[in-house]
Amino acid sequence: MSEIYSEVTIENELKKSYLDYAMSVIIGRALPDVRDGLKPVHRRALFSMHEMNNDWNKPYKKSARIVGDVIGKYHPHGDSAVYDTIVRMAQDFSLRYPLVDGQGNFGSVDGDPPAAMRYTEIRMTRIAHEMLADLEKETVEFVPNYDDSLSEPLILPTKLPLLLINGSSGIAVGMATNIPPHNIGEIIAAIKEVIDNPEVTIIDLLKHIPGPDFPTGGIIYGKNGIYDAYTTGRGIIRLRAKFLVERDEKTDIETIVVTELPYQVNKAKLVEKIAELIKNKQIEGIKYSRDESGRQGMRIAIVLKKEHPSEIVINQLFKLTNLQTTFGIILLSVVDTKPEILNLKQILEHFILHRKDIIIKRTQYDLKKAEHRSHLLEGLKIALDNIDAVVALIKSSKAPSEAKEKLAKEFSLSEIQSQAILDMKLQRLTNLEREKILEEYQNVLKDITWFKEILASENIVLDIIKKELDEVEKLFGDKRRTEIVSETKEITIADLIVEEDMAVTITDSGYIKRTPISIYQTQRRGGKGKIGMSMKEEDFVEHMFIASTHHYMMFFTNIGKSYSCKVYDLPEGGRTGRGKAIVNVFSFAEDEKLMTVLPVPEFKDGLYVALATKNGILKKTKLMEFRRSVNRSIFAITLRPEDELISARLTDGNMDIFLGTASGQVSRFHESAIRASGKQTQGVIGMRIKKDNDRIVVMEVVSDGKALFIATENGYGKRTLVDEFTSHHRGSKGIIGIKTSERNGKVVSIFLVDEDEDIMLISNTGKIVRTSAGQITLVSRNTQGVKLIDLDENEKLVSAVRISEKE
Repeated sequence: MSEIYSEVTIENELKKSYLDYAMSVIIGRALPDVRDGLKPVHRRALFSMHEMNNDWNKPYKKSARIVGDVIGKYHPHGDSAVYDTIVRMAQDFSLRYPLVDGQGNFGSVDGDPPAAMRYTEIRMTRIAHEMLADLEKETVEFVPNYDDSLSEPLILPTKLPLLLINGSSGIAVGMATNIPPHNIGEIIAAIKEVIDNPEVTIIDLLKHIPGPDFPTGGIIYGKNGIYDAYTTGRGIIRLRAKFLVERDEKTDIETIVVTELPYQVNKAKLVEKIAELIKNKQIEGIKYSRDESGRQGMRIAIVLKKEHPSEIVINQLFKLTNLQTTFGIILLSVVDTKPEILNLKQILEHFILHRKDIIIKRTQYDLKKAEHRSHLLEGLKIALDNIDAVVALIKSSKAPSEAKEKLAKEFSLSEIQSQAILDMKLQRLTNLEREKILEEYQNVLKDITWFKEILASENIVLDIIKKELDEVEKLFGDKRRTEIVSETKEITIADLIVEEDMAVTITDSGYIKRTPISIYQTQRRGGKGKIGMSMKEEDFVEHMFIASTHHYMMFFTNIGKSYSCKVYDLPEGGRTGRGKAIVNVFSFAEDEKLMTVLPVPEFKDGLYVALATKNGILKKTKLMEFRRSVNRSIFAITLRPEDELISARLTDGNMDIFLGTASGQVSRFHESAIRASGKQTQGVIGMRIKKDNDRIVVMEVVSDGKALFIATENGYGKRTLVDEFTSHHRGSKGIIGIKTSERNGKVVSIFLVDEDEDIMLISNTGKIVRTSAGQITLVSRNTQGVKLIDLDENEKLVSAVRISEKE
């Protein structure tokens, strides 16, 4: 038994088996050969069509017949794999230079599937014949097919640099290739440059090959990816659709017309995606879109709404649809049975080596044939020179074999020459035929001399390569389809919006708007003023900011979310309009409430956002970390259970932070006590709360000289200078800011206030009193304050806010 079986470790067996499988996929299925640019299935399909004389100038043959021949003779796989290959070789939107001429439905750019192979007919295109030229001249090695019953070419003797002109894509085991198509004329020019100047650099080759050339046209946006791919074998390029903008002279409405799509983009899905964006209002500038493609070519019409700039909508479409895609270039192919990533020059050099090998083998074959023919013609010439003696010798012979022996002996001829003389027809004895034989003999001698010259000179071989490439270019060369443009700065909405000052107002009930400040005309003292906003009686402006249209606004909510946008993104309203509900502007959740608004002229280093929660947690985050959150929501803080964000403030890193609780305790400390942390952190303890039912009601960043206003639920309050609150350590329980006695009740509001500002007091019954901050006396820290508002029995003060609106 030991002679039959041998022990192996499972690790070694698995490793060997997997590597064998991997190399089989890499070499035998997924990757193209660097020489002819084909995978085995493509090569076998073309060879089978060649054997069946399925030529470009002959009638079409049923696809099913070709597929059956391929899988029966050379490719023992499913018929769908072979038919899909043939279909792709017939699609002018998949291959830059199709190798199969199809008759019938072979699919479309809308993703429509091809008809079944029993309905379609095919033949090779003319350019495919250049792939198979000289195949019968022993130019390439033939190997047995899968069952050893036939032989197939290991490689095709192509005259075309197909790896580059049609490209290739495939996923192997642990590697993938993605080679884009190119223009045949540009590739040929580069090959000739490498032949004439072997030391040429890739930079120089870029003068001939500016970049890929896709069958669907489009635009390559930016050149860096092309350079990376050609120098290193890897790079990423951006593809864009080609379009034009039409303007209706009567309505002044613009229409974006897409005429070319990026490579491999499904047109039907693209139109569907644009319709979805319009429906979901992700792009508001589009009225409608439709596919108007027809016999005249591709045409996707995107009709814009009035006064919506086409430049902005185009950029939005590039970001949200496949009107802009990326193509990752990987120049991976099989070189001497091994996968290898090559640069542009190496691919061209491998093709030149392949062509040199083909031309040398073809010349050797032609030389052998010419020498054989020359040998026969020499015998015929001897016979013609001695025709009478030859005829007499043949007549005197009893059998052909005797005549052959006599001829060889009498005239010093070989057996082949003697047989050729015996096979010669009598008509060749005429003077005309005699001259033809002599002329052919002289021509064959010239051919032999030429063939020997070719084999003796590499320069002649290279000249033949260039000549044959010129012939190919003359037959199949065409204009570049894909435009290449340098990357430029994209036009954004900001570029089209004039920078001007806006008054941004947010009301107590949550309405927001922006209004050009120019409409509030300057009036002389004693003027009547203008109505700033018409609103419900119980509503008022709680926040008002003067900011440029290009400044940013940051909005923080109770659940810890931050929303950022440019001022010009906020809804614009007239002087008397209420604006738009902020919950709709930013799509707040059901229980989400706005807590703080921060105007930010620009995101820059050195500034921080300080955040405080009702349970006394405090954190500080660099302002720059919010830069990428513009026009989208992010969580600015990770809140602990039963906690919520109550305030956010902008600091410069050198300010004091002031925290106040509902029980009247206040704490002041320098912000250097808090280390800056990321957006997704929880923060640290800013102030310890004494009682279970207590909570933080305010956070301010303070500076000396300011006054702090405190209001309690029973309608009492006071103003106290910030200087009276000494600085302590972070995490302390604080000191008394106001006595929350039975008379006062709990603190409802604390905020910094200037003497010339007004304060709005709001009770739980809807009573609203407006008072001037200057009328509230400045008192010391440890006092109860004065009455601010008369409240009825069981009525409580629920809020006090600083009014931002001024005359």
